[in-house]
Amino acid sequence: MNTPALSFRHASLAVVACHLLLAVPEPSQAQEEPVATFSIVGFDSVTGEVGVAVQSRVFSVGNGVIWGEADVGVVATQAWVDVSYGPKGIALLRAGLAPQAVVDSLLAQDPDPRGEGWPKEGRQFSVMDAQGNVATYSGPLASEWAGYRMGKFCSAQGNILAGPAVVEGMVKAFEETEGHLSYRLLAALDAGQAAGGDTRGMQAAAMLIVKKGGGVWLNNDVVLRLQVDDADNPFVELRRLVDIAARQRGGSRRR
Repeated sequence: MNTPALSFRHASLAVVACHLLLAVPEPSQAQEEPVATFSIVGFDSVTGEVGVAVQSRVFSVGNGVIWGEADVGVVATQAWVDVSYGPKGIALLRAGLAPQAVVDSLLAQDPDPRGEGWPKEGRQFSVMDAQGNVATYSGPLASEWAGYRMGKFCSAQGNILAGPAVVEGMVKAFEETEGHLSYRLLAALDAGQAAGGDTRGMQAAAMLIVKKGGGVWLNNDVVLRLQVDDADNPFVELRRLVDIAARQRGGSRRR
């Protein structure tokens, strides 16, 4: 006698569930934000090391932003980021293209698959070769404040920043700091944050430094690969790791 009522109730619940499922957007439809961040690429003309470092209010930001290969160079890709710019940029450097040619090629080959939802003209990226030559692009649609500054053997870039003082301070700190490249990159990040940094706050930071045979053990081209994925102040942990690496190199901040 109760079976019809139960069947009707179950059917009604199924209809409600279907409506709820239809109301949930697919992952591709969900609202996404640009990888708002500030980063720096830098070269040490004494050691031959080349590196890249980043900070952002984005979880695990290093996974998509920083790329590098010994005897080739480094790439930082951010804002309305196309992560493929990283490995593609490294491949183009490896093929012998100069950094500006790499920038031009990446933009020319970008099909802008998501158009206004994730615009090509909002991309921001920097390319540095293994000799310290650098080229940087900051698209007109990158979220304000967005831009970059170049210095001697370095380029600092960012978006959704407090203002141009962020990247200006980063370049100044990189150029004026002595010691191992890791400390110069770290000083640049510190200066960027001191000038206001990412207006949304802090969360993650990462650093990559490469040089042929420059790592510990045998056949290791990675001098440092450090990543802090989630912290109130990721620089505290990043500095602790940089200090450990310095001790591992024998206490010298230069190799």
